[in-house]
Amino acid sequence: MIKQFNRYSLLSHNTFGIEATANQFVEFSSVDDIVGFLGEGYDGRSFVIGGGSNLLFVNDYNGTILHSAIMGMQVVEEDDNYLLLRVGSGVNWDALVAYTVEQGWGGLENLSAIPGEVGASAVQNVGAYGVEAGELIAKVETVRLSDALCQEFLHDDCCFSYRHSIFKAAEKGKHIITHVTYRLSKNPTFKLTYGNLSEKVGLLGGATLANVRKAVCEIREAKLPSPDRIGSAGSFFMNPIVPAEVAEALVKEYPAMPQYPLTCGNVKLSAGWLIEQCGWKETPHEHVGVYKHQALVVINRGGATGRDVLDFASAVVASVKEKFGVELNMEVNVIG
Repeated sequence: MIKQFNRYSLLSHNTFGIEATANQFVEFSSVDDIVGFLGEGYDGRSFVIGGGSNLLFVNDYNGTILHSAIMGMQVVEEDDNYLLLRVGSGVNWDALVAYTVEQGWGGLENLSAIPGEVGASAVQNVGAYGVEAGELIAKVETVRLSDALCQEFLHDDCCFSYRHSIFKAAEKGKHIITHVTYRLSKNPTFKLTYGNLSEKVGLLGGATLANVRKAVCEIREAKLPSPDRIGSAGSFFMNPIVPAEVAEALVKEYPAMPQYPLTCGNVKLSAGWLIEQCGWKETPHEHVGVYKHQALVVINRGGATGRDVLDFASAVVASVKEKFGVELNMEVNVIG
């Protein structure tokens, strides 16, 4: 089934709560739907969205917004230790995580309570608490927008790295994702070293899939605003990664600065900590600010436009650069 609307409001399709309009909005529930649509005189001006949890509209969109409503989850291969789960790109991300936990399949539990849909997990390589979706992705199925060709990208083809994939680089804007296949474990091992996750899991009774999921949900709920109450896109900025010698010089000047050494020899810094040290929790703009419990999150305080948010974010970036000499990059996609 395919649905098409003209001059369509995108207010309910972005968690920032920004009003914007698309010339056309097309939602499809099967691969045949999108292939058929692309073959019927499609003019090529498009943007693909998921749940809208990583978008900032600064203007109306003068083109076609494409949205997948492809559902379904199916085990397509398994052995005694692992299974491959093929999931429709329109499936709610947290519903997928909850399902895998209920089934006793390990891998995604640290990624609980992240808003959005399955298709975006392969684009953004969503991550939290020491786990990235790309580590579990075995295959991504797409339809190429230019000629409606169905394609498959295996794990190594996707070039996953921190908040990055080939769908944000060489293949950016060229595909609509229809299915993602995850490799999950029947004998879960747990990653609990990030933040206070291990402590929280211990208080809940120890490491089980259910307890890890519950701990992550509780931590996120305490730190991050619900889009139902406060407009935001979750983490607005990526944690910056710097060479070890830069990190060493910074921690000498700022001994309390959190740092996370990476296997490549670089060091990840906390964008939230950097932003907070620049005083942004105490200096919100009229319509925009950072969240009181997590400075990494930019919020719509009410009535903000996309331009308001972008201008505020630019001021935050400039202040961190001036104080620490570190460049922050936005995690959100700015549209228009």
